[in-house]
Amino acid sequence: MYVLAVPDLQASANYYEEKLGFSIHEIGDDGWRMYKLDTCCIMAGHCPDALPVKDLGDHSYFAYIVLNDIDAYYEKLRAAQVELIKEIATEPWQMREFGIRTLDGHRIMFGMDV
Repeated sequence: MYVLAVPDLQASANYYEEKLGFSIHEIGDDGWRMYKLDTCCIMAGHCPDALPVKDLGDHSYFAYIVLNDIDAYYEKLRAAQVELIKEIATEPWQMREFGIRTLDGHRIMFGMDV
């Protein structure tokens, strides 16, 4: 489970649902949403005055999510025109992986054991 500050909670929720395929869940507080994809959960909090993620540098990486069918998910995100920061590749450390930057500027890596 991850916890993120986002500047626009509704825009973020729409992005995670429409572009990344997460389901969005209310949690009883208007300032928070839960985003779920398989066993991955992200709690997103509405923080319009927080430091912009682009100013976090390397700390904007927050997750490495392991998938079972990375190639299909990669193609889904490409079709949705998600910003890729690393094209899909099989790496020497025996992971097939790619990276994205979200609407909010957070960076996520997706990987699969090979």
